[in-house]
Amino acid sequence: MLETLLPILIFAALGLAVIGAWRRVRLWRQGRPSPVPLLKGLAAMPRRYLVDLHHVVGRDKVMSNTHVATAGGFVAAAVLMILVHGLGLANPVLGGLLLLASATMFVGSLFVAKRRRNPPARLSRGPWMRLPKSLMAFSLGVFLITLPTVGVLPEDFGSWILALALAAVVVWGLGEMVFGMTWGGPMKHAFAGALHLAFHRRAERFGGGRSTGLKALDLDDPDAKLGVETPSDFTWNQLLGFDACVQCGRCEAVCPAFAAGQPLNPKKLIQDMVVGLAGGSDAAYAGSPYPGKPVGEHHGSPQGPIVAREGKALVDAETLWSCTTCRACVEECPMMIEHVDAIVDMRRHLTLEHGNTPNKGAEVLDNLIATDNPGGLDPGSRLHWAADLNLPLMAERGEAEVLLWLGDGAFDMRNQRTLRALVKVLRAAEVDFAVLGNEERDSGDVARRLGDEATFQSLARRNIATLARYRFQRIVTCDPHSFHVLGNEYGELGGHYAVQHHSTFIAELYDAGRLAFAPWKGGRVTYHDPCYLGRYNGEYEAPRNVLKALGIEVKEMERSGFRSRCCGGGGGAPITDIPGERRIPDMRMNDVKETGAELVAVGCPQCTAMLEGVVDASAEVRDIAELVADALVARPAAGASRRPQAEEVI
Repeated sequence: MLETLLPILIFAALGLAVIGAWRRVRLWRQGRPSPVPLLKGLAAMPRRYLVDLHHVVGRDKVMSNTHVATAGGFVAAAVLMILVHGLGLANPVLGGLLLLASATMFVGSLFVAKRRRNPPARLSRGPWMRLPKSLMAFSLGVFLITLPTVGVLPEDFGSWILALALAAVVVWGLGEMVFGMTWGGPMKHAFAGALHLAFHRRAERFGGGRSTGLKALDLDDPDAKLGVETPSDFTWNQLLGFDACVQCGRCEAVCPAFAAGQPLNPKKLIQDMVVGLAGGSDAAYAGSPYPGKPVGEHHGSPQGPIVAREGKALVDAETLWSCTTCRACVEECPMMIEHVDAIVDMRRHLTLEHGNTPNKGAEVLDNLIATDNPGGLDPGSRLHWAADLNLPLMAERGEAEVLLWLGDGAFDMRNQRTLRALVKVLRAAEVDFAVLGNEERDSGDVARRLGDEATFQSLARRNIATLARYRFQRIVTCDPHSFHVLGNEYGELGGHYAVQHHSTFIAELYDAGRLAFAPWKGGRVTYHDPCYLGRYNGEYEAPRNVLKALGIEVKEMERSGFRSRCCGGGGGAPITDIPGERRIPDMRMNDVKETGAELVAVGCPQCTAMLEGVVDASAEVRDIAELVADALVARPAAGASRRPQAEEVI
C-alpha cells in the first residue's frame, strides 16, 4: 500500500511546492528591478550557504551543529526520498543512506525541541513552536518507511492501518517541510533564504569581502523614486531578503535602541516588511513587539505607504528614527539581511519627499546646506582652534604625503583637544601632512544617514572637486564616520582615496620606529570600538596595538570587537532624539563600569561626546591620540630597541 501512496504523496507535495514557489516569486517581483547574475548567483549559492552563512551561524556552536544536522539531514533525506520512494530506485545502498540522513535529522530535531522547550525572549513563538514536532514527524516517518527497503523489516510488515498511520506522519512532515516551505510557515526561510544568498543585494559580502557603504540615489533621473514609500519600492531582492528572515532574534538581542526601550525592534521591522509584501496586519506576529507599541495595530499592502501621515500603516516614523545605523543587527543576522539599508531607504522618502525629519533634524540639514557644517557655524572659523599651531595648508603647498581630514570635530571644543594631540603626534613622527582648512566641508555622513541624499551628494561632489586639485598619498582622520564615507561612499561619485583612521596610521608609525613612548603609569583601561571603525570597516586590532605599544593591557568589555555596543551617537540619533526607557550611552558606560576600568579609550568624536555626556560616569574618556601625545618621548637612536621601555613598568 505504501508503495502506491508514497509516490503520490511525494510528487503532490512537490507539485504544490512549485506552485507556492511561483506565488512567492511573484510577491518578490513586485519590487523594483535589480539586475543580478542569475546563473553565477545560483552556482555560488552552495558555498555561500556552507561557508559564508555558517561563519555567522557558527558563533553559537550548539545551534550551528544542530542546524548542520537538521538542515543537512533534511536536504539529503529529501533528495534520497524522491529517489527511493518517489522514483522507486530502492536498493540497500540508497536506502541505507536515507536511513542515515533521516536519523541525523531526527537527532538535530531533538536539539531543536530542547531549544523550544523554554525559548529565550528573542525567539519568535507561534507557528515556530510546532517546528520540532514537524521535523520529528518528517525524519521519523521517512526512517520507518525506509526500513523495509534495507531488509530490516519484511516488505509486507504490518497492516493497512499501520501503513495509513505512517503515511499520515509522512504527510505531516511533507506538509511542513516541503509544501510549507513555499506557501508560508516556519520553513519558508529555507526556500527564500537560499535564493536570497544567490541573489543578495551585496554580493561583495561573500567570500570574506566587506560591503557597508550606502548605495547612491540617481538624483538626475526625474522618474527615479526618492527613497522607499511603499513595500513595492524596495528592489525585488530586498523583498526576497526580508522574506528569508528566520525570526531568530539575534538582531533584536544586539540592537541598542531596542535595549534602550526605544520603539525599534529590527526583527519586527523586517517582519512588518513581510506583512507589507503580501498585505495584511501584524496581528499574527509572535515575537517581541516594538517597545511601547502593541502588536496588531499596524497594517499595510504592497502599494500602500509604509509610514502614513494619517491612519494606520506598517511602521511608525519614530521606529525608523530610533536606529543608530550601528550595523550590529546586520553583523549578527545569520541570513545576512541588510536592515540598515532598508531603514535609510525609508528615511530618504520621509526626508526628501516630506521634509519630515524629527526634532533638530531639519535644522541640522538646513545648516549643512547653508554653512557646510551641522552646527550652522561660520565656515571661516574651522581653524580657529589651531591659530597657534601654524598648520600647513594644501592651498599653499599643493601636495603632501598625508592629508589630515579634520571633520566637524574642528568646531567642537572637546574634539579640538583630540585634533591638537593628533597634530603633536604627526609632528613628532615627522609626517609630511597638510590640511584643507576652510576648503574642507562636512563629509555628508549625517545628511546621508538622515535620508537627505541630495545634501550628501552636494557636499561630497564639492569635496571631491576640492581634493582633485591636490596631490597626496592618503587621507588620515580621527573621525570614523568621515573615514567610512570618504573611503567607501565617495567612490560611487568619483572620489577614490586611500583613507586611514588615525589609530591605524599611528600603529604604522610606531611599527616603523617613528614614535617612542614613555611607559604607562595610569590605571586600568578598557577600549570602546566605534561602530563605523569596527563593524563597518573591520578595524579592531590597530587601536589595541597602539594601546599595547603604550604599555596598556586592555581590560575588554563583555561586548567588544564586532559585538561592541553602540555609544548611541551614529545615524543622526542624537539629532532625532527619540525617547526611550534609558539612554544608550548610559548602558555603554555601565559596560565600562563592569570592567573596573578607570579610563575608557575611544577613537571617535561621537563616542567621546556620548560617553562624556553620561552623568556620574565611572571612568574618564580619552581619545587614543591624546594618550599617545601624552606618552611621547624622544625616539631612540637608530638600531636601538624601543621594547625595553615597556619593561620599565615593572
